[in-house]
Amino acid sequence: MAEETIFSKIIRQEIPTELLYQDELVTAFRDISPRAKTHILIIPNKLIPTVNDVTQDDELALGRLFTVARKLAADAGISEDGYRLIMNCNKHGGQEVYHIHMHLLGGEPLGPMLAI
Repeated sequence: MAEETIFSKIIRQEIPTELLYQDELVTAFRDISPRAKTHILIIPNKLIPTVNDVTQDDELALGRLFTVARKLAADAGISEDGYRLIMNCNKHGGQEVYHIHMHLLGGEPLGPMLAI
């Protein structure tokens, strides 16, 4: 079994955070180090360390990440101007917490995909 992360504690509400959304499959909350005006993390409640660990059994929860992202973007008023969804995988991909998560960023122009 994968090693528990800080996200596991947030899901169980053992660490205080303002939950923006939670159901049986996913949880969403604001990033503590925002990189944009709106920066929300959306995570599956099941601990899946990296995208490389995703299985067919995870498809419903991962699809829910997108429908929740759509809802939260609308709630934040950023749907019309646009937003970015990012998932990182492993060290070279920039993953810092080994519990897959989707970053929802927006509320301002985000610039190019990669700064080289």
